Amino acid sequence: MSAFDESLKIWFSGRFVDWKDATIHVCAHVVHYGSSVFEGLRCYSTPKGSVVFRLDAHVRRLFDSAKIYQMPISFTQEQVFNACLETVKINNFKEAYLRPIVFRGYHALGVDPRSCPVETVIVVWKWGKYLGPEALTQGVDACVSSWTRLAPNTLPALAKCGANYMNSQLIKLEAIGGGFAEGIALDAAGYVSEGSGENLFVVRDGEIITPPLGASVLPGITRDSIIKLAQELGIRLREQIIPREML
Repeated sequence: MSAFDESLKIWFSGRFVDWKDATIHVCAHVVHYGSSVFEGLRCYSTPKGSVVFRLDAHVRRLFDSAKIYQMPISFTQEQVFNACLETVKINNFKEAYLRPIVFRGYHALGVDPRSCPVETVIVVWKWGKYLGPEALTQGVDACVSSWTRLAPNTLPALAKCGANYMNSQLIKLEAIGGGFAEGIALDAAGYVSEGSGENLFVVRDGEIITPPLGASVLPGITRDSIIKLAQELGIRLREQIIPREML
């Protein structure tokens, strides 16, 4: 993984700051309790100019995640939407990866987070293909992880929360340790859920099958896009429980 370009600007709760100045205290609530929600999306260079893919949907999910965790954002969805675009522009990117993140900052420690301020930050940088440049042409090796996804009544899978990704890290580390590029998690009932950082689709007999949201699945924007594109193209696609044996 390449190093960050520390000459870039970061949008930090309403103002642009230098990369080196975008810091938080070691006693910030998020450091100790994982109290953050975030998004990951990309800006693409196209013949018609730079386009951030489905930015409106990503911003809405960010706010939905924050609402689930009772983290009041001090900005409107429109303000965060425009801030994402401005952060791309001020860093002179034609294409980039964007990471908007909302987290509880520094004030006091304790499981009750309400006294800690809620910060909103947008970072952009150059980031290659998630599973490597050869993944699209050659595919990747994946294993079924011994770690399962969180049960629906433990942590909400519908929220893209930083704490949830400790589960993803265990899945990813186990996969890499076994010589695989990615791990596939099952849900608490033993059915296929998703990868450590992506939704899953199975193609069988010309039909696309994907697990329903009830299988501890994050409502991915890319997932939703594939479903919509399949409908437009007349490709059969259904959401259903997927037994492990179908992989």
